[in-house]
Amino acid sequence: MSTTQSERLRELLEPLVASQGLDLEEIAVDSVGRKRVLSVVVDSDTGADLDRIADVSRALSAKLDETDAMGEGEYTLEVGTPGAERALTEHRHYVRAVDRLVRFRLTGGGELVARILTVDDEGLDLEVPGVKGRKATARRLPFGEIDTARVQVEFNRKDKSDKHDNDENETEEEA
Repeated sequence: MSTTQSERLRELLEPLVASQGLDLEEIAVDSVGRKRVLSVVVDSDTGADLDRIADVSRALSAKLDETDAMGEGEYTLEVGTPGAERALTEHRHYVRAVDRLVRFRLTGGGELVARILTVDDEGLDLEVPGVKGRKATARRLPFGEIDTARVQVEFNRKDKSDKHDNDENETEEEA
């Protein structure tokens, strides 16, 4: 997609997305055979459920039908949210990833996998998981040292509340 078309689409669609309480994260136009697919990725601090996605999809579709922003020819509009392993590129992405495990590629080389504890204007406070029985350690990571960052999917994470619930269950079973 040309920069001009991308900029025009963003200018056209961003206010509509914002009016729905969402952030416009990405726009992409891809050719699939003879058809084109306009993919729009939206998100918010509280997430976006299917009803919000459907509402914004209808609003975007109506607006696109009123204009020539997509030019002549058929296209398919796809509206969704970032995937589970989203790349973190904006300050708001880091804020939304608090308490999530993230893989960082560092500007000086190397990698770091850590949980984001807090985010401020200068960087992140992290918890680096311990390995081989060692305790987790705290680390400060300035934004300037981050080359790329991507949220990691965790399948076996034990939440603090889960541990508390298990302790209560053990107590009840012992009684």
